[in-house]
Amino acid sequence: MVSVLTSSTFFKVLFQALCAVWLLPDLALSKHAGITRHYKFNIKMQNVTRLCQTKSIVTVNGQFPGPRIIAREGDRLLIKVVNHVQYNVTLHWHGIRQLRSGWADGPAYITQCPIQTGQSYVYNFTVTGQRGTLFWHAHISWLRATVYGPIVILPKRHASYPFLQPFKEVPIVFGEWWKADTETIINQALATGGAPNISDAFTINGLPGPSYNCSAKETFKLKVKPGKTYLLRLINAALNDELFFRIANHTLTVVEADAVYVKPFKTDIVLITPGQTTNVLLRAKSKTPSANFAMSARPYATGPASFDNTTTIGILEYKKSASASNSNNKNLPLLKAKLPQYNDSTYAMKFNQKIRSLATAKFPAKVPKKVDRRFFFTVGLGILPCSQNQTCQGPNNTRPAAAVNNVSFVQPTIALLQAHFFNQSKGAYTTNFPTNPPFKFNYTGTPPKNIMLDSGTKVVVLPFNASVELVMQDTSILGAESHPLHLHGFNFFVLGQGIGNFDPKKDPAKFNLVDPAERNTMGVPSGGWVAIRFLADNPGVWFMHCHLEVHTSWGLKMAWVVNDGKGRKQKLLPPPADLPKC
Repeated sequence: MVSVLTSSTFFKVLFQALCAVWLLPDLALSKHAGITRHYKFNIKMQNVTRLCQTKSIVTVNGQFPGPRIIAREGDRLLIKVVNHVQYNVTLHWHGIRQLRSGWADGPAYITQCPIQTGQSYVYNFTVTGQRGTLFWHAHISWLRATVYGPIVILPKRHASYPFLQPFKEVPIVFGEWWKADTETIINQALATGGAPNISDAFTINGLPGPSYNCSAKETFKLKVKPGKTYLLRLINAALNDELFFRIANHTLTVVEADAVYVKPFKTDIVLITPGQTTNVLLRAKSKTPSANFAMSARPYATGPASFDNTTTIGILEYKKSASASNSNNKNLPLLKAKLPQYNDSTYAMKFNQKIRSLATAKFPAKVPKKVDRRFFFTVGLGILPCSQNQTCQGPNNTRPAAAVNNVSFVQPTIALLQAHFFNQSKGAYTTNFPTNPPFKFNYTGTPPKNIMLDSGTKVVVLPFNASVELVMQDTSILGAESHPLHLHGFNFFVLGQGIGNFDPKKDPAKFNLVDPAERNTMGVPSGGWVAIRFLADNPGVWFMHCHLEVHTSWGLKMAWVVNDGKGRKQKLLPPPADLPKC
């Protein structure tokens, strides 16, 4: 018997089917096909009270921290950003490869002009070959102080984690809070040539916790069931501080770093730099203890400058069984978490060396074995002259600045990616970024007499699919310091690291080419070096910068231009019609 639908019934059924696809997208498609997920991000001001003071901050959708983005590997994301605030805005999807979709990467004046007040832009990209924890944040001036949130990329349907399936997953986002307005702070510092004021507190999921003035009620609490395993997705969204993190009387198992699975290892303390993400398994104790446990984070700081030497605390609480629920949780003692000394660079080095790729058949470490281009970059501080109409605090009217290979990056007035794509590089940038430092000196010893930097908008041009080896060397000019370097558009392999000056004759023999960590952000050790490799398989213009925002503001940044390949799928796609104009 053949049933016949009337036209009205047909449209009703069609409407219901479309609703099913819209409401239950995961169920509607096959287990392998990615789906398209839509988000709307309204950039708006919001009054928020912390440390007994209320201030108006820039937020997404009025939320602080911002909303969580959830997707699966293979999904396409369409995120419409509408700017309702007085500031120019861009957003960066930190750690997303952006294969051929550089227009959606987000750093202001690198891949796009900012979204101006009253304007909007749709960030359109597909999550290809990635799964794990990343995050998004504003990528212009210091707006990322409050504009940030987690990105959770789940494995494809029916794909499992290469570790025990957790009972629950919890994002733990570290942030940094100033009582004053952060845009005013950095603008004043750049105008006077001084260092910007340090923060007043650190936060866990936006909350400072009981170690700060009148903040006991603003404390993140993680409630756990005895014997259960929790996946904590740790994200350091702080502006200027690397952090040590520990949960009192509990051991963590590190299983992922920067959205790449790692060989699991146990640790009491995690070191996480701004821009890094780390997934850890927390196994709750089998019996309910008669205590609460501090979840503490405080800075790892190696430089000569002052820093916010405070501790943010969240509280790990055990859920009581029904029979024991009469006793009051509030009266339980809070066990403290002991953290390393703020400048414990030995611990930092040892922790980073424990991170190794899984390097299995399913999750291989595709380390480039041959090298097409070798680079040696010094990263560190120096000074620049101030303009004649400026009165700066440094000697002879100079100001502190930061540089890669002695070049302090000057932000262009149009986006580099547009200039590259439309062959309009003249006047926008030059392609003479130095392969090596302009002069050799004892990088980690006595600084040279002349510490004046060069400045300019210089880039390195790479042919498509070139394999790159880069050694980054810290310098002791104005003091040795750890610099977390972030590369947009790629993951890179961390082949080796060491203290002192890199030795090109001896050190490469110790490189790990079997199972090195694969990351998007890596600390250049204080008074030391790190060696990385990556494959330039992503056409576009890709920013590389220190993820300590103060150093980025001072010019510790540069860009790689990766030319198109010959194949159709080796070319940068044309810009979207709604790409903002400068």
